[in-house]
Amino acid sequence: MLDRRDACPATVQPGEGLPSMASLAGKLGIVFGVANKRSIAWAIAQAWHQAGAKLAFTYQGERLKENVEELAGTFGADTLILPCDVTMDDEITQVFARVGEKFGKLHLLLHSVAFAPREALEGDFLSTSREAFRIAHDVSAYSLVALARGAAPIMTDGGSIVAMTYYGSEKVVPHYNVMGVAKASLEASTRYLAYDLGPKKIRVNCISAGPVNTLAARGISGFGEMLKHYEAHAPLKRNVLPDELGATGAFLASDGAAAITGQVIYVDCGYQVMGM
Repeated sequence: MLDRRDACPATVQPGEGLPSMASLAGKLGIVFGVANKRSIAWAIAQAWHQAGAKLAFTYQGERLKENVEELAGTFGADTLILPCDVTMDDEITQVFARVGEKFGKLHLLLHSVAFAPREALEGDFLSTSREAFRIAHDVSAYSLVALARGAAPIMTDGGSIVAMTYYGSEKVVPHYNVMGVAKASLEASTRYLAYDLGPKKIRVNCISAGPVNTLAARGISGFGEMLKHYEAHAPLKRNVLPDELGATGAFLASDGAAAITGQVIYVDCGYQVMGM
């Protein structure tokens, strides 16, 4: 007969021996996709920083440089800020060379990058041009593969790669159009990357966020109505907050998520579970 004292020794305290789910102390990371203070990427970067991580940032184009410099500068005057067009392999190579020089290694990578021509986010999906389809997939999905390939050689202690996705990858969201198809590709790429990089102890996951009022989101026709619809129909009867996405990003980056890879984590106040 089993002695309960043997099953739960008095010397073991709750949580003893388990990794901290919050601390990122000593972790080194890079963030792709901050545009301004409303960006989901910025919310996650703040959470990573508050948990103890040291971060580098990239920006795409001179138009966003000043915004990223101002925000990233709040983490310290020596914060590494680099230009990177994710459609250019040579720029990606240069970014990881610089990160390797400054940090020596890398533990965290945030991919919060997506783009489709405006005309492809209006009207019907049937009208998507070949070029708009190519651009959406190159920027929004293939870039994750390219960034993971660049990061892997300096993730010598293992690591966590987190990408941002959306429910339009699996269900039709009017006007999301080709971006939904690109996000489906991003999620499939996450699974294949998780398989390839697992032996290196590099985890790859997606956060599927509910709608957030970001610069990118405002480019989607009818976005205001989308916010109202989610608030009315999600089980929690509200929209997700940026800080909540930051907390999930911090969890996925931490040792508390050490056994989670290849997954899509829904942070949408429960909207994804609804049938109607």
